[in-house]
Amino acid sequence: MPFDIDMIRAHYATLAERVGAVRAKLGRPLTLAEKILYTHLHAESPLQQYARGKDYVFFAPDRVAMQDATAQMALLQFMMAGREKVAVPSTVHCDHLIQAKVEADQDLAAAKDINSEVYDFLASVSNRYGVGFWKPGAGIIHQVVLENYAFPGGMMIGTDSHTPNAGGLGMVAIGVGGADAVDVMAGMPWELKMPKLIGVKLKGTMSGWTASKDVILKVAGIISAKGGTGAIVEYFGEGARSLSCTGKGTICNMGAEIGATTSTFGYDASMSRYLRATDRAEIADLADGVAEHLTGDPEVYVEPERYFDQVIEIDLSTLEPLLNGPFTPDLATPISEMREAAKKNDWPTELEYCLIGSCTNSSYEDISRAASIARQAVAKGIKPKSQLTITPGSEQVRFTIERDGLIETLEEMGAIVFANACGPCIGQWARAGSEKAAKNSIVHSFNRNFSKRADGNPNTHAFVGSPEIVTAIALSGELGFNPLTDTLTNEAGEEVRLEPPTGFELPPKGFDVKDAGFVAPMADGSGVEVSVNPTSDRLQLLTPFVPITTEQLTGMRVLLKAKGKCTTDHISMAGPWLKYRGHLQNISNNCFIGAINYFNEKANSVANYVDSSSNAEFLAVPDSARKYRDNGIGTVVFGEDNYGEGSSREHAAMEPRFLGVKAVVVKSFARIHETNLKKQGMFALTFVHPADYDKVRQDDKVTLNGYNEMAPGKNLSITLHHADGSEDTFEVAHTYNQAQIDWVRAGSALNKIREELAA
Repeated sequence: MPFDIDMIRAHYATLAERVGAVRAKLGRPLTLAEKILYTHLHAESPLQQYARGKDYVFFAPDRVAMQDATAQMALLQFMMAGREKVAVPSTVHCDHLIQAKVEADQDLAAAKDINSEVYDFLASVSNRYGVGFWKPGAGIIHQVVLENYAFPGGMMIGTDSHTPNAGGLGMVAIGVGGADAVDVMAGMPWELKMPKLIGVKLKGTMSGWTASKDVILKVAGIISAKGGTGAIVEYFGEGARSLSCTGKGTICNMGAEIGATTSTFGYDASMSRYLRATDRAEIADLADGVAEHLTGDPEVYVEPERYFDQVIEIDLSTLEPLLNGPFTPDLATPISEMREAAKKNDWPTELEYCLIGSCTNSSYEDISRAASIARQAVAKGIKPKSQLTITPGSEQVRFTIERDGLIETLEEMGAIVFANACGPCIGQWARAGSEKAAKNSIVHSFNRNFSKRADGNPNTHAFVGSPEIVTAIALSGELGFNPLTDTLTNEAGEEVRLEPPTGFELPPKGFDVKDAGFVAPMADGSGVEVSVNPTSDRLQLLTPFVPITTEQLTGMRVLLKAKGKCTTDHISMAGPWLKYRGHLQNISNNCFIGAINYFNEKANSVANYVDSSSNAEFLAVPDSARKYRDNGIGTVVFGEDNYGEGSSREHAAMEPRFLGVKAVVVKSFARIHETNLKKQGMFALTFVHPADYDKVRQDDKVTLNGYNEMAPGKNLSITLHHADGSEDTFEVAHTYNQAQIDWVRAGSALNKIREELAA
């Protein structure tokens, strides 16, 4: 029986009535996103028209999903909330802590040994509070959710920025920080600014070398890495219906790279087929019965400009395969232009590694299409010039592709199969020689390609493409190789050309698995003891944050003025630091160590004035922050555009809060990170005039004015007291509503939740 079937039955039983009520209230046809949002309003937000991009709204998501790296902090916070059991279906997935080093079996065994303390904690805390637990090796959270939990028309949140993957099954699935997950697991309303809507009309059908991945690579190139911020992207049209369910998931997954709140597709036959193939025929039958309410109204798609804030049109028939990068996921280059672009930009073209898999592209369809290229290589006598690695998305996919001979085919080509985990995509890749920081390029089918993301080397130029393109490029070993037109030389010295890939939307023999890796929680976990060793260097019980006072906002120092891109990877790196995700004190040692200091253009080197008001001592950022904090001096961080882009990791907000940062002032925020800062009781502020960023000097003393009178829509101001005796005062804006202001006054959102539950 499918998971949570009673909840899903109840959802569909009243869906037609609820959608009808929304349509009547708004007095117009509805997009799919609006149907899902408005039918998931919390009781504290009455049914009425809400202004997109302006009104904060309370929602009641159907479920919560957490991956092991973020679940530690989320559940440590939940333990402080005062509840006996989670209020909605919730799951933990152990996928981030498994390092890709040798091959699947050895790497998984090593991870279970090294991370045993964390896995034991997650298993026990899940058992205690009624959370479903997916063991290490079960697979990547987003693939497992798509296979088991996602359902058309549902709403979920997940403590990972690629939670939108479930949009491939017609959900509104949104990545959040752990504090947001605590809200929902504690039975509290979940707050989100009503998203704007971007419609993407797909026409035509794909053929040849083009894949679903190329759709989102194209969209990223059109609207940039921040163009989707605060918006839901809704795909529609004949082209959308021609895509597989898992192909839709790929597109929604990587929507995080354009800053989108989430992405989704209307219910169609491909979703019905996928549900039935994954043993959820009852859900497919239920969805078929209300199909008209699981997609946008026909009038919306006939005149999309009337109903969406922005409309993009892409013709799949003419879409060319793309490679996006390096260092940013929105720099899109058609495969036919890559050789010239690489030469022009001095990008290394020789490739040591090519990698496929991850939560973005690890479906049966993806692997089968890659295997078709490998099969050709073997048959035509082509030896790969690059090492190809494969990361299956789930144990179900891995077991099935092994049964069907696809792993054997790929290994015959020379590929290495890693464990069912995030691996290189999240920086968990023990790449030999990466410490030498040599300038090089890799090509992968992952979603992110920020500096140091995959292997820790800032000089690795990472390019994102489809699995089939990556596999073909591995055969050539050259970044500029175009399989549509170029030939390869086989071992016999013959020039041969690859045929376009072929594959299967779903396994012809059906999916199979011996042990999917799921552990159900006890019906009553009240007797389960969740213990955390006080001497552990990986887990640490939390102490509530103390509220910021007006007095602390005077005479603050500039901890960091970040220059250029400052993602969550710059603020709180992943890779080897993942081991400390459950220990706030220890992981704070990575706070801002990747950010570039505007004043000396160095990473992890900032001026500290505790010992002298005129002569700076240059320290690592965490050391400087601690020195200020321990001497009773608050600090401020300044930054530029799309600050906090990337992962949902709330550690990037908790660490500065722990180290005494009171405010973060930037030109613009990425959505999740701005919310995370608010949740931790900090000030997330933006320059009213971006040029005021230039006024900040490294030896300034900073005062934040107006906290006592802080109110929604009312700007605050900052005064910079320069060392030469002059001053600059300028306005800063905020997006706090009254509830969020109350979080700051309480010290954090969690403090407020605990107060309310105890009342």
